Amino acid sequence: MCNAVMKRRGLEKRLRGMGWRFKRHGSRHDIWTDGEKIVSVPRYNEIKEPVARSILRKAEGDDW
Repeated sequence: MCNAVMKRRGLEKRLRGMGWRFKRHGSRHDIWTDGEKIVSVPRYNEIKEPVARSILRKAEGDDW
């Protein structure tokens, strides 16, 4: 079992560095966009590492 976590602010900083920007708040997630695609980021202070990696893979375009 993986107990590693990533801070939400760190994930958001990495998304910004990749050219993504915050679009809007959802009910439990924040929606980010690069102008064409969207990803949802859970609004927890700590996000489990596998979830954070999945979000970053989608943002990089490897998971579409």
